[in-house]
Amino acid sequence: MRFLINTPNFAAHFDREVKALTQYDIGIYGLKDKQYVYNFESGHEFFEALEQELIENGHFTTHLTIDKSTTMLILNFSIAGVVELVCDRSLEVFEEPIDLTEKLILKFGDHDEILAEDIELIRHETVKINVAQYIFDFIALSLPMKKLHPRFRNEDTEDEEEGILVYQSGEESETKAADTPDNEAIDPRWAALQKLKGKE
Repeated sequence: MRFLINTPNFAAHFDREVKALTQYDIGIYGLKDKQYVYNFESGHEFFEALEQELIENGHFTTHLTIDKSTTMLILNFSIAGVVELVCDRSLEVFEEPIDLTEKLILKFGDHDEILAEDIELIRHETVKINVAQYIFDFIALSLPMKKLHPRFRNEDTEDEEEGILVYQSGEESETKAADTPDNEAIDPRWAALQKLKGKE
């Protein structure tokens, strides 16, 4: 079964997505060994172009410095703004502030490889890099795992603290019980008394 696509609309949408991400292209081939500075302003188009479902919308700025040397590129990101999330509890949309700094090292080599969370290997002949996915990943990793509207957060914190207290109380009881040996040395007088009671 073939799906028919409205070609003009599809092409226009594709062009918008490509254009939204190409502004994050940075030419690196032939750069001199020094520091370079870039600034980006991002909005709804950024999140739409990446085709993801985590972040509904948002607007933020990215200040990026790249320190170029013969062996590597050191990228320092400063990202600030707000993103729109959907509350896990009420399904309401709310704004979550973001303010973060991250560092990424791109080492030159003979192939492409991710060496660690913040270190990658790229080919010597790489002409350009696109930092859009890096920016999104940094934002996504900075968000709380449980997406709660601000009005629910105090309740959630209280519930967690209450759970911790209950858990600690249980632990303390177990600790006290463990600190009282079952086979403690018994005073002979008490032993004799227990025997007498047993005969009654």
